[in-house]
Amino acid sequence: MKYTKIFATALAAVMMMGTFAGCSKDDSKKKDGESASADGNTFIITLRPDVAPISCENFEGLVNDGFYDGLKFHRVVDGFMAQGGDPNGDGTGGSPKTIKGEFSSNGVENSLSHQKGVVSMARSMDPDSASSQFFICYGDCSFLDGDYAAFGEVTDGMDVVDSFLKVERTANSMGEVAVPTSPITISKAVMIEADDNGNPRVQITMDDIPVAK
Repeated sequence: MKYTKIFATALAAVMMMGTFAGCSKDDSKKKDGESASADGNTFIITLRPDVAPISCENFEGLVNDGFYDGLKFHRVVDGFMAQGGDPNGDGTGGSPKTIKGEFSSNGVENSLSHQKGVVSMARSMDPDSASSQFFICYGDCSFLDGDYAAFGEVTDGMDVVDSFLKVERTANSMGEVAVPTSPITISKAVMIEADDNGNPRVQITMDDIPVAK
């Protein structure tokens, strides 16, 4: 399955490339106030099934299957987002299953705005083409609201995601300084204890992040 990535407009900025067609330890018992990123390579995504149940179920299933273990963040753009979850490692791939896009332009109300730390599904021009690729916003990306399925948010360890921006990168085919010259790799993604509101949580542990000197 191949995808296209177009950056001519903001709404197309997180599409996948191609033709039109994604811890070794459990820190769920950390003491209150102790950051999951204390070791410098772990962050937690709290899923929001109340706004995007299909996307959350799909993401949780992939995590439980170990799908994300060893995959990379292949696209990291200052002020915009970090995108990963592609088994091909270049934006052209995904998981075998595609899901309905949960956003208003596709007939689904979704109140979660694309702000810093919010996690959303990448897709092609087809609104129902999302599979495994996801992105994490670095700032106000509300221009994506209504056209992409936000389904969670980084609730601990956003500093780890921010550190991806310190990795040396080169330009991609769209002219973005976005392609890491050294891999930013997910070591392990696991489900951990739900939050106090019953929202599922995912703990993502990274390999050592190759920060440029």
